[in-house]
Amino acid sequence: MNNSSNKKENHEQTGAAGQTPVTVIGLGMMGSALAEAFLKAGHPTTVWNRSAEKADALVAKGAILVASPAEAVSASPLIVVCVLDYEAVHEIMGPAGGLLAGRTVMNLTNGKPEQARKAAKWAAEQGADYLDGGIMAVPQMIAGPEAFLLYSGSLEAFETYRRELDVLGASNYLGEDAGLAAFYDLALLSAMYGMFGGFYHAVALVGTEKVEASAFTALVVPWLQAMLASLPLQAQAMDANVHATDVSSLYINKIGFVNLIEASQEQGISTELVAPLQALVDRAVAEGYGADGLSRLAGLLKKPK
Repeated sequence: MNNSSNKKENHEQTGAAGQTPVTVIGLGMMGSALAEAFLKAGHPTTVWNRSAEKADALVAKGAILVASPAEAVSASPLIVVCVLDYEAVHEIMGPAGGLLAGRTVMNLTNGKPEQARKAAKWAAEQGADYLDGGIMAVPQMIAGPEAFLLYSGSLEAFETYRRELDVLGASNYLGEDAGLAAFYDLALLSAMYGMFGGFYHAVALVGTEKVEASAFTALVVPWLQAMLASLPLQAQAMDANVHATDVSSLYINKIGFVNLIEASQEQGISTELVAPLQALVDRAVAEGYGADGLSRLAGLLKKPK
């Protein structure tokens, strides 16, 4: 039987309720949430984890625990992998490679684009389709209205298993380059970490005056929501490379950063989260962009210092 026939036969495997069987490998907080989502949607769900006791709660809800990755791979046409890193992916999946022909591997392990591309190449050598994914949610959000996932790799696999993927959250296909989901995932995490970093500095700063974080957050949230509304306009400025502003110039922001840094130091707060941004603003002004808006900064990151 050729690989195309294997894929067709495997996809047509169904459980008692007519739902596609799914295997989840890796039962950390996220992997457990993925498995539970498949169970709730009625999919026969096989699970494997190095520490078998992590499967107890899922088994109580109907999951089938197997003793080896080989058994896990053999159980389902769709194998979802969510482990610590790509090294763990290869350690776990390598010995089971001969069983992957005709199946689809959906790897939701966080990693780098080149790691995803190498994994896709390896899967293809085993006769398997491969999707790499980025989970834009925390475990508690899985299967909820705000969860969305990024996918790249085999378009055929994405279209074949779109219904199953949508169980986890809104599915966004980025293209056949398997590295794209990891690339977008890291870029989105960058935006999140930047926001959190500013928040952490702000909370530390007001905390020196005994302001509780929860009380201060009541002001932070509406402020950030208002500022988020400017992102589409900034993006348009970046795409057009036109950074004129009637809002707040880099020269004004340079002065603002001086005050922020000095006040933080006077209050005994480390500036390690905000000092790099101050340095970039200073460089922009020094290079003659003082009249431009903050949107200018993204382009400067592409230039050597």
